[in-house]
Amino acid sequence: MNVMPSTVIPHPTSYRHLRTRFEPQYGALWLFLDPKPRPCFSFEVLSELHDLLGAVGRQTVPGVEPGSMRYFIVASKTPGVFNLGGDLALFARCVADRDEESLRRYAVACIDALFPYIAAFELPVTTISLVQGDAMGGGLEVALSADILIAERRSHLGFPEVLFNLFPGMGAYNLLNRRIGMRRTEQMLLNGKIYRAEEFHAEGLIDILADDGRGENAVYEFIVRNAGRWNAHEGVRRVRRRLHAIRYEHLLEVTEIWVEAAMRVGAREVRLMERLAKSQERFAGKDPSPVVPLGPRGA
Repeated sequence: MNVMPSTVIPHPTSYRHLRTRFEPQYGALWLFLDPKPRPCFSFEVLSELHDLLGAVGRQTVPGVEPGSMRYFIVASKTPGVFNLGGDLALFARCVADRDEESLRRYAVACIDALFPYIAAFELPVTTISLVQGDAMGGGLEVALSADILIAERRSHLGFPEVLFNLFPGMGAYNLLNRRIGMRRTEQMLLNGKIYRAEEFHAEGLIDILADDGRGENAVYEFIVRNAGRWNAHEGVRRVRRRLHAIRYEHLLEVTEIWVEAAMRVGAREVRLMERLAKSQERFAGKDPSPVVPLGPRGA
């Protein structure tokens, strides 16, 4: 099946790091992450996300009539990368300077930006993440926040934070646990492994595995295939969100544990964060080459 959009309304926005488009025939609002200069979540990117996702929840996005959106899809404009996660340069600076308050503000900003997506905006809307490249740390947390995760086979996904003696503290445990349970969640958070998309699919973490270059088409195929049953499917997804709810206050409690843990990180780990942050800078030029793995790739 080849399904492509026939009517697209691009959204001129004032955002520097985000792009949007609306496809009224599908009721699909797309958000493309386009962070600069590195594909990670800076304070500025988080502020824009918080603003845009708030407008989606209030149904005040220009050009999108209230009630006309059935799908909200997050993808990326960076070739070969969905998102590399937290601002490691900021982390390293805060830890080295013992700036606990700035680190806490960053953690809360992450939760404030992400939670509307986790909760599907408290609307009858199906959320979809489309991963067409590497999704690491906080980037993977965003991808896992959706109702449906679609990924191309070339994608690599993982939580490498344990390599600098930390853990992903902005929802990873909560998001993994509701899909694969506590024991497997903790193994995945602590092994530092970077997984191939096929492995994540086998774990039940990726819902649809698409061939390389066909990720967007897989989104449209999913929408068209389920068009006549959308109400039933959305009802089941709302039940899932209710019975396996992720609470905002629980996410905040986890971020506090994360901040405390970050303040115990030593000088060697700070240097590693700085080195990894510098390695991400090549994406300022949109280099499509794969991300240098932070941990062992899947065999």
